[in-house]
Amino acid sequence: MSRRTRFSQAAVAVSVIALAAVGCGKSSTDSSTDSSSDSSGDSSKSSSGYTGKGIGLAYDIGGKGDQSFNDAAYAGFQKAETEFKITGRDLEPTDGESDADKVQRLEQLAKSGYNPVIGVGFAYAPAIKEVAAKYPKTTFGIIDDEQDKAANVADMVFSEEQSSYLAGVAAAKATKKNHIGFIGGVDIPLIHKFEAGFDQGAKSVNPKIKIESQYLTQTPAEGGFSSPDKGKDAAAGQIEKGADVLYHAAGLSGQGVISEAAAKKVWAIGVDSDQYSQSALAKYKDYILGSALKNVGGAVYDLVKSVVDGKPLSGVVRGDLKSGGVGFADTNPKYKAMTDAVAAVEKAKQDIVDGKVTVNTK
Repeated sequence: MSRRTRFSQAAVAVSVIALAAVGCGKSSTDSSTDSSSDSSGDSSKSSSGYTGKGIGLAYDIGGKGDQSFNDAAYAGFQKAETEFKITGRDLEPTDGESDADKVQRLEQLAKSGYNPVIGVGFAYAPAIKEVAAKYPKTTFGIIDDEQDKAANVADMVFSEEQSSYLAGVAAAKATKKNHIGFIGGVDIPLIHKFEAGFDQGAKSVNPKIKIESQYLTQTPAEGGFSSPDKGKDAAAGQIEKGADVLYHAAGLSGQGVISEAAAKKVWAIGVDSDQYSQSALAKYKDYILGSALKNVGGAVYDLVKSVVDGKPLSGVVRGDLKSGGVGFADTNPKYKAMTDAVAAVEKAKQDIVDGKVTVNTK
């Protein structure tokens, strides 16, 4: 087993897939090369000699089609399938599910021979710990959580505060009212990192800038990551107070933030994926300033590659600005035309990489 500390430099292009979620235990999609039958016993064999049934991917709250976190994971899944000529199966969550449901989903994939098996999101932490112990010959990955150091588990985590710092710089440069806002999906330490970086980045530009802050729910079960209506209401409230740039870290709920920002003709900043480029958000894209990127797709791809190469990753694998694990998307031509903002974000990025700026996580 090899232990890595950063993701590879290889970037994964985020494809846009907007599909409806289906029930627990069913594939949200079956690849063209996948029999979709767990009892078949068929295995994939790539040109590199990988043997196994393929990649197993279990989605987080909101499922595939969130145009953000889950879709980024799916992009890496697709790229690995294509590049390594192996199959895969991806499974959707259900609303209000328990840890036992997650255990069942991961066991279904591991028992069927999928390798690696990846849980998308910290909510899979207890399930990964339990199932990985039962299947020591299978490599497991979990995104956004650091587990006990199990030999067959890769903990794929990110320096979200760094990309959020860049989002804060961009927001402070774009605002015309010196008044911006942050909307987090759930009031938990992971999302606090996004807020901390955003606040610090904005205040590096203007120490007196006014920043609204709101969390949609206290727990994931209340729908903070999966309720666009909650995001829309929060955005409406912050815009009414005077904020003219809104940054969300709210998963599927962020679609409501973006739609409301566009309706009120103020800027939104996306998260995880380049939300300006998502087809499902195309009608709002003129108001998406940029996105704080988290290369979840790259993490998925790198873990699959390590298994295919016979050298599975394990331990903590961190993506940061230096490794390309996080970043800021500048796809919108209107943002690119803001030369002062672009220059400020690039300088901030280099200062973080060079160690001149340490970004807060709380």
